[in-house]
Amino acid sequence: MYGTETMRCLLDSNVLISGLNGLGAEIAKNLALTGFKSVTIHDVKNVEMWDLSGNFFLSEDDIGKNRAVACVAKLQELNNNVVISALTEELTTQHLSKFQAVVFTDIGLDKAYEFDDYCHTHKPPISFIKSEVCGLFGSVFCDFGPKFTVLDVDGEDPHTGIISSDNPALVSCVGDLERIEFRDKVKEPKVLCFKALREAMRDTGDFLASDFSKCERPLVLHLAFEALDKFKKEYGRYPAAGCEKDAQSFLNICASINESSVGRKLDTIDEKLFQQFASGSRAVLNPMAAMFGGIVGQEAVKACSGKFHPLYQFFYFDSVESLPTYTLDPENLKPSNNRYDAQVSIFGSKLQKRLEKANAFVVGSGALGCEFLKNLALMGVSCSNQAKLTITDDDAIEKGNLSSHFLFRDWNIGQAKSTVAATAAGAINPSLHIEALQAPACPDTENVFNDTFWEGLDVVISALDNVNGRMYMGMRCLYMHKPLLHSQTFDAKCNTQMVIPHLTENYGDSRDAPEKKAPLSCMLNYFPENINHCLAWARSEFEDLFVKSPNEVNSFLANPLQYAEAMRRAGDAQAREVLERVSKNLDDELCISFHECLRWARMKFDEYFSKHVKQLRFTFPEDAATSIGAPFWSAPKRFPHVLEFSVDDPYHLNFIMYASILRAESSGVSVPEWPKNSCKLAAAVKKIRVPNFTPKRGFNIVTDEEELNHKNTSAGDVAVINYLLAKLHEDVICLPPGFQMKPIQFEKDDDTNFHMDLVAGLANLRARNYNIPEVDKLKAKFIDGGIVPGIVTSSAMATGLVCLELYKVIAGGHPIEDYRNTFANLALPLVSMAEPVPAKVTKHKDMSWTVWDRWCIKGNLTVGELVQWFAEKGLTVSSISCGASLLYNKMFAMHKDRLPKNVVDIAKEVAKVGIPDHTRHLDIGVACKDDDENDVDIPTVSIYFR
Repeated sequence: MYGTETMRCLLDSNVLISGLNGLGAEIAKNLALTGFKSVTIHDVKNVEMWDLSGNFFLSEDDIGKNRAVACVAKLQELNNNVVISALTEELTTQHLSKFQAVVFTDIGLDKAYEFDDYCHTHKPPISFIKSEVCGLFGSVFCDFGPKFTVLDVDGEDPHTGIISSDNPALVSCVGDLERIEFRDKVKEPKVLCFKALREAMRDTGDFLASDFSKCERPLVLHLAFEALDKFKKEYGRYPAAGCEKDAQSFLNICASINESSVGRKLDTIDEKLFQQFASGSRAVLNPMAAMFGGIVGQEAVKACSGKFHPLYQFFYFDSVESLPTYTLDPENLKPSNNRYDAQVSIFGSKLQKRLEKANAFVVGSGALGCEFLKNLALMGVSCSNQAKLTITDDDAIEKGNLSSHFLFRDWNIGQAKSTVAATAAGAINPSLHIEALQAPACPDTENVFNDTFWEGLDVVISALDNVNGRMYMGMRCLYMHKPLLHSQTFDAKCNTQMVIPHLTENYGDSRDAPEKKAPLSCMLNYFPENINHCLAWARSEFEDLFVKSPNEVNSFLANPLQYAEAMRRAGDAQAREVLERVSKNLDDELCISFHECLRWARMKFDEYFSKHVKQLRFTFPEDAATSIGAPFWSAPKRFPHVLEFSVDDPYHLNFIMYASILRAESSGVSVPEWPKNSCKLAAAVKKIRVPNFTPKRGFNIVTDEEELNHKNTSAGDVAVINYLLAKLHEDVICLPPGFQMKPIQFEKDDDTNFHMDLVAGLANLRARNYNIPEVDKLKAKFIDGGIVPGIVTSSAMATGLVCLELYKVIAGGHPIEDYRNTFANLALPLVSMAEPVPAKVTKHKDMSWTVWDRWCIKGNLTVGELVQWFAEKGLTVSSISCGASLLYNKMFAMHKDRLPKNVVDIAKEVAKVGIPDHTRHLDIGVACKDDDENDVDIPTVSIYFR
């Protein structure tokens, strides 16, 4: 995600986080996972029960301990490569000098002025970040010094493509028809001049806006946070929740500051908003801490690396819409010495009980899923004996997950994601009732996630990383009338979408961008256009060499006679290709010593990067033309160049080393140490003689995928198959007794197995053939491994935003105007919130419905009875279908015989519908017309026959 240079900067940076409340814990978690040289956590306060609402590192056993000391061991578990330490004494400016960035989450303005002045004038400047969460309100301030250089303002890779140019000048993109924006300058550094906090409080500049329905809100909150600081100085505490006296004192302070303001004075004081601010100001609410922890964590990365554009300089946010629509009784806001006290001080005990009794379904336990489980555990969701949280994921933990899936540890690699995540969430809150499943949520598992399961749910939270899964969950939530809280991330970007029954559009109404299609095989084999094509080819070759071929050889050796008969029966081009691979492995390329593996690797280099290209250039010379006379080698095709092997080229020699070692492993040959010494390896390779290559005339090179897909069996295929089978039987005699090859399953995350080294080497050498820019191993892993570049900061922000919406769902009664969909890009930074799109309403006579409605009919009706049911609604039935099968059409005379038959029986007979025991109803599609013969789009019809 960040690239080697940025990570090098971070691994040389030391960061201080002062204030280990819930927000401080979130920031510390994000920085530890990202990877800095050191993270020092500072606090002088001790753990209280109140802290357990927001800080997931703490438990009741930690009450009375210093907050930083209580967190340090669990924080260290996240990443042993980062030095984590605790500081418990009062901070002075001298403490700050050894850090590149300092973050404060619990500090008064006077002390903040002192520390920021020091950081601002320090040589070099120390980046200063101040953030605060007060209930449903939050703030961030950044000062990265008088002159801060941003090296990469957006983090986007420059667009690449093949361009053809003509005379007169005409430039057009070929290949992917994707719009490319040309700019005068690419990735030019930008210098920002930050103001110190003392000056910025008076002259704020522009605020980073997030919700355009609240354009004036940042200035209001700027005043509120300043007034809160003054209240705490005067009274030595926060305003008490629901206390009218404290609220009035706070309002008086706000009015006083506002009156003395110059240039930013508010015309009116919104008393209700300021009272809400004061009442919940002590609470560090978990979803707010998660959201701001993501933002602040990303700002710390920017401060130490220059990667992405910093926040310049204030950001304010609130989610007062998350408050219940009913009136809160001040008595229900008072603490009762339990872990939810901070949350209760904002929402009241009534909503807290609803959260605890809620049945939730979290789909996916990756980066987002881990964050969700942590949030839900802290919020108390599904924490009563009458509730359950179900988490499902069919994936296992890999090493690459550890930088963003924060509930997993090194020792969990290989275990089921959902099981480990559920256990970790239970450790955060022992009252959590959670069940972990390994079943994917898809049509095949509807016997597991059946109607009874869905009917018991209060909310579904989607943490999926694929389009098909998201679309399926959207469809099921629509069908079962369940709220779907969706989020997804991609590098520094995240978005959330609220799908609320009968209020908003369905998830499927706003589709994800379609996933890119795989490149054509002829493109990969002969005409690659970019490094992605080279990597796809390399990965395919790895699979052929070390998985397919060994498996095919072993299949033959297990029963040569049976295998031969199967190949003869197949008798096609594919069978011929399989046998050619098996023959190669058992004949001239059989390796029973390491020197033979070395010779095999040297021959492969010549085959891939020399002979292959020579044949292609011979078949299609540089001046070749198509059948219509156009140049054959016109864009996007690239005319290839031959690579002549040289032991002096490290890339050539490394390819031989990686390939020979993996070939030895596949053949059961022991690998000596000397091939890893470049001098010894070069000396051995020089002795290998490679036969000269003579191009073949009439050699067929497929240039069209359709031609490839329409290969027919020929007499030549059958003859070659018979020849190869006879030859293979002779080769078996020469094999050692019990010989077997070992398939090698590709594993991208093990840096010692040479898998990714070989794939990157194959791809980059092919790229040289075609003058395509090469990539390093890290980038190759990113592309070829299909890695979605998720980072913990954007995951944390997304889940925090979703959980703010969860309060609204569980409380109920919120209008669509209270809900928010969000798109954020932490690289810019950008936060854009908007109300969800309302569900489209269809009207007919005195009826109306949306996509959320489903017409349920009880009883095993006949077709005639169903037609009459619709007639009573002023609708004429044209046809009835089930899936792709037509059950009834009034135009077909033969279908009149079906009128007295039950719809379910006809579905079983005509549509061959198998109805499982757990299903109580049948869904059918009904085409209808109104009195004017206009088509009417009606909801799905469900016949409940049991």
